[in-house]
Amino acid sequence: SSNIHIRCTSCQLLVLFLLSVSLLGSQPTQSSQQVSSPAHPAGEQSPLDPSSLSFPWSRLRLPRYIIPLHYHLFLHPNLTSLSFTGSVQIQIDVQNNTNWVVLHSKGLHISKATILDQNLVLPVLHNPSHEQIGIFSPRVLSSGQKYFLYIEFEAELAEGFYGFYKSTYRTSQGETRTLASTHFEPTSARMAFPCFDEPNFKANFSVRIRRSQEYISLSNMPVVKTVEVNGGLLEDQFAESVKMSTYLVAFVICDFKSVTGTTSSGVQVSIYAAPEKWQQTHYALEVAVKMLDFYEDYFNIRYPLPKQDLIAIPDFQSGAMENWGLTTYRETSLLFDPLTSSVSDKLWVTMVIGHELAHQWFGNLVTMEWWNDIWLNEGFARYMEYISVEATYPDLKVEEYLLHTCFAAVGLDSLNSSRPISSPAENPTQIKEMFDTVSYDKGACVLHMLRHFLTDEVFQSGIVRYLRKYSYKNAHNQDLWDSLANFNHLPFCDRGEHLDLTAMMNTWTLQKGIPLVTVTRKGPRLLFKLQHLHFSVDAPFYFYSFLWQIPLTYKTDVSGTIHRHLMTSPTDSIHIGEEASWVKVNTDMTGFYVVHYEESGWDVMTKLLRENYTALSYKDRTQLIHNAFQLVTAGHLPLNKALDLIGYLKRETHTVPLLKGLGYLEAFYHIIEKRDELDLTQNLGMYILQFFRAVIDQQTWSDSGSVSERRLRSEVLSLACHLDYPPCLERARQRFKDWLQSNGTLNPPTDVAETVFSVGAQDDHGWASLLNTYKTSLSAAQKHKILFALTSSRDSNKLQRLLDLGLEGKVIRSQDLSSLILMVARNSRGCNLAWNFVKKNWDTLVQKFQLGSFCIRNIIIGTTGQFSSQEELNEVNMLFFESIKEQASQLRATQVALDNVQKNVRWVQRNLETLRSWLNEQMQ
Repeated sequence: SSNIHIRCTSCQLLVLFLLSVSLLGSQPTQSSQQVSSPAHPAGEQSPLDPSSLSFPWSRLRLPRYIIPLHYHLFLHPNLTSLSFTGSVQIQIDVQNNTNWVVLHSKGLHISKATILDQNLVLPVLHNPSHEQIGIFSPRVLSSGQKYFLYIEFEAELAEGFYGFYKSTYRTSQGETRTLASTHFEPTSARMAFPCFDEPNFKANFSVRIRRSQEYISLSNMPVVKTVEVNGGLLEDQFAESVKMSTYLVAFVICDFKSVTGTTSSGVQVSIYAAPEKWQQTHYALEVAVKMLDFYEDYFNIRYPLPKQDLIAIPDFQSGAMENWGLTTYRETSLLFDPLTSSVSDKLWVTMVIGHELAHQWFGNLVTMEWWNDIWLNEGFARYMEYISVEATYPDLKVEEYLLHTCFAAVGLDSLNSSRPISSPAENPTQIKEMFDTVSYDKGACVLHMLRHFLTDEVFQSGIVRYLRKYSYKNAHNQDLWDSLANFNHLPFCDRGEHLDLTAMMNTWTLQKGIPLVTVTRKGPRLLFKLQHLHFSVDAPFYFYSFLWQIPLTYKTDVSGTIHRHLMTSPTDSIHIGEEASWVKVNTDMTGFYVVHYEESGWDVMTKLLRENYTALSYKDRTQLIHNAFQLVTAGHLPLNKALDLIGYLKRETHTVPLLKGLGYLEAFYHIIEKRDELDLTQNLGMYILQFFRAVIDQQTWSDSGSVSERRLRSEVLSLACHLDYPPCLERARQRFKDWLQSNGTLNPPTDVAETVFSVGAQDDHGWASLLNTYKTSLSAAQKHKILFALTSSRDSNKLQRLLDLGLEGKVIRSQDLSSLILMVARNSRGCNLAWNFVKKNWDTLVQKFQLGSFCIRNIIIGTTGQFSSQEELNEVNMLFFESIKEQASQLRATQVALDNVQKNVRWVQRNLETLRSWLNEQMQ
């Protein structure tokens, strides 16, 4: 672009000027720039005095006039000294005359930089605040020429979970083993080697790794050759990679074992885990092979690498990472142990593998141009979890979960602090914050709506067109809409007009918030009114015009068909005839909007559910429950109307609406339990037990039944025991006693293990036994259940001890600290403990997890999520967020947390008395 050209011309003038001043003995540059002058090996000339140079670039994004083409990367990690040395030779294409190469580097000590055809060691300038280095060449690099930039560097293996970092695991003999692994997304490749660390600088990578013989090394590509070098060390040389972004580069040095299979097109798939966990890798292998076969078929594009490795890393912050050909996972996301993993664990492993393998196409083959559109990667991968698991493992009933994904998105998107799906993000903290509910869950739900709008066939052929056109390139939102808009006829376009897909989809991706469609029946007509659903008292209506183009669907009792209508204005109406006695809008919740039935509309729905609930699908019933309680929170519906609506649940036979209704009652219970409202807490607990007694009593303490029945069992028995239901406590205590007496060899049924352990953890001996088992267990799934049980103790000293162990990071790993804090916060005895712990250890937490990370977001939102008084709101805002003002101002999470607490405060003010009197009526 023209401004870069101007920049470069001025660069040359600056260089000529600097060369002259350096001869005059100029003063060093400003203190904000650090200058390192590498040592000069014999035979190499020393260049000009580097202290006379100023850092040539002031922006966060790198200049566009130097393009990397190929990296030759060499690394030698030392797992004893926990450090590594390396070199990188980058072939660059220069597109404007310049004397400077600016690229990324963070925390690396650069010992040498040269351009290969120049016999000169070049000065390296550092700009740590932008994580950039500038390399100065006295000889102009000419436009249209290619050069080889060569850099040698060294660093410590990182503490934490980003860059090239160390991880450890313990064997059953108590020996600690070390490994080194990478996690680069979004901006941490620069911690492992100097690189152009932005997604649209795609290049090929040739990697060599030096290691000692007791380890293996893995990278994106297969090893083509291993040679022995000095001192009995081995060097693995990996095949050249396809063209890809730096954040997808990966390498691991470890002593793991693997199990291997092959897809029908010949791709070799291997699952790696710590040797003693090797038995837990077989299910993941079966899933990965099936998934790769499915995606090759669905996308109609061959997986482009010869192999796909999946590896369980003992220390891992997120769920998993999609590095091309070497996907990395938290142990709970990859390993499945039939003795201790529940059906929910199985579904989780299947979905995470489905997510990461979808990325091999969406994200890796076609990558978003910049992080503002990360939803193109994450929203798609989240949605493909549902499509792929439904196709490959129909018995897991994954479609029952999609509703919850959309409900989570609605919850966040109706807060003032939400953001558009596509939002600006420049610095690493802002970029990390983009990996949130909006990108993943709202992104997936908007795609779900689009797929139903376009039809499966048009949607699938459109994304295949998109993937083919932009293979090995980068894309924007617009490129996706253009690829999808290639259709002739749509069921929604009943008025024959041309549909502008871009205009429609921009209303969903470029503005925040969720539409509220209010429906009023006027004789034969249905009137629609569009508003913005929000939970803020004083939310201004002026941030956007808040107009969406909504593909409405509806059903009536007089025809079995789903009717469709595209709403493009703030008010609209359609003719449905006089004879329809009810209308249900947003059939099966395929659309991302909330529906409010005005006037007597909700009474009609309540009556329908009471008299003939099977007239609606389970998805429609669940969505009615969800919408009603969202409208209560937003102040559009009285609480007693929503509570009356779920009165039919005594007869409900499907788990999803049952759990949704139960979930709301449980959420209210937790909020009032923390408020010391003893009578109200007791009354609500008694009501729940009385109302759901038939469901509770019919549960067996086993692992039998369908996936849905097993999920229901886990949830219902957990709540019944939490509410001190005697028959539940009795069964759980007996199971726990059996487990203790068998010395841990007789595992409780996996679906009720968490409940059994939670009841057992209430006395000192049970708690201590569980903690001992936690220390030695080789099953990540079992450890998670035990940790949950330990945090359910009503003894605050024990809860404090757990938090201290989590901070220390030995018995409870740092990777589990954020979920531990949330578990303690959920406990009414631990809520304030967890919050005080976060305040006290804030700096340490930020250091461990990094400021914009989802762990920090979960900690902030999770520990404040059940505060519901004005005093707590003031405490969070005035006392804590004010004290960390500089950090808080960079985070959207602090705003989300405040919005959530305000929402709770208002909910209590509006609804507590209604709940009290409604319960009194029910209990009479």
